[in-house]
Amino acid sequence: MNAIRRRWTPSPLLAASLLLHLAAAGALLLKTALWPWALGAVGANQVLLTLLGLLPRSHALGPNWTRLPAVAEAQRAVALTIDDGPDPAVTSLVLDLLDRYGAKATFFCIGERALRHPELCREIVRRGHAVENHSQHHWKHFALLGLGGMRREIEAANETLTAITGQPPLFFRPTAGLRSPLLDPVLSRCAMHLASWTRRGFDTRQGHAATVLATLTCGLAAGDILLLHDGNAARTANGVPVILAVLPPLLDAIAAADLRPVTLRALLS
Repeated sequence: MNAIRRRWTPSPLLAASLLLHLAAAGALLLKTALWPWALGAVGANQVLLTLLGLLPRSHALGPNWTRLPAVAEAQRAVALTIDDGPDPAVTSLVLDLLDRYGAKATFFCIGERALRHPELCREIVRRGHAVENHSQHHWKHFALLGLGGMRREIEAANETLTAITGQPPLFFRPTAGLRSPLLDPVLSRCAMHLASWTRRGFDTRQGHAATVLATLTCGLAAGDILLLHDGNAARTANGVPVILAVLPPLLDAIAAADLRPVTLRALLS
C-alpha cells in the first residue's frame, strides 16, 4: 500500500484563526490604538489552540483517527495499537500472545529504538502486523518543535522504519498524543494520517492489570482503537509488564464480543 500525498486543507478552527490574525493585523494598520483588543484576541486564540493540542482525541486541529472508519462496524473490527517499542524484553512475548489468538496489531515504533532492535521490527511485520511512526526520538517537547523540527522527526522515523521493514509507515502518533496546529500540514506533506485512540489504559504508570483491563473493555465495541505499550510498560506487583498481564483477558473479551483485531492500515482503503 503506497502513501499518497494529500492536499492540506485547514480545519474550520484553523481557518478561522488565520482570519482572526489577519483581521487583527488589519485593525492595527487602520488604528494603532486598537492594539490592546487585537493583542487580546490573538492571545486568546493562541491559548485555545494550545489547549486543544493538549487533547489527543481532538479533531479541531485536523483529521484524527479516534475510531476506525465506519466500515469497521460492519466488519466487527477493532484495532490494538501498541506504543513506544520495540522492547526486546516485551515485544517478542506480545507477538507470541497475538499469534496465540490470531490477532493483528499496529505497533507505533520509535525510530531510534528500531535502530537498536531492527530484527524485532522485521519480526513484527513478518507475523502480519504493522509498524507505524512514533517519531524518531520520542521527545517530550515534540509539539514545540515547529514545522521544520516536526517534519525532520517524522521523516527520519519514516526513513528508519522503511529501511528496516520495507514497509513505509502510513500513520503517525505523536509523543503522548500531544501536538500543535502545525502538525497537520506536516502530515499532509508526508502523506500520513494522525492516529490517536478511543481509549487507553494508562499502562505506562498503572501497574494494576485489572484496572487497565476494565478501562479498555468498558463499552468495548466495533470501531474502537485501543492503546497499550510494549515500551515503557509499567510493571505489576510481580514485576510482569502490564501489557503481558492484560493482553490475554483483553483478547478473550474481544473474542467474546465477536470482534476482530485488525491493523489500522487494513482499513485505510
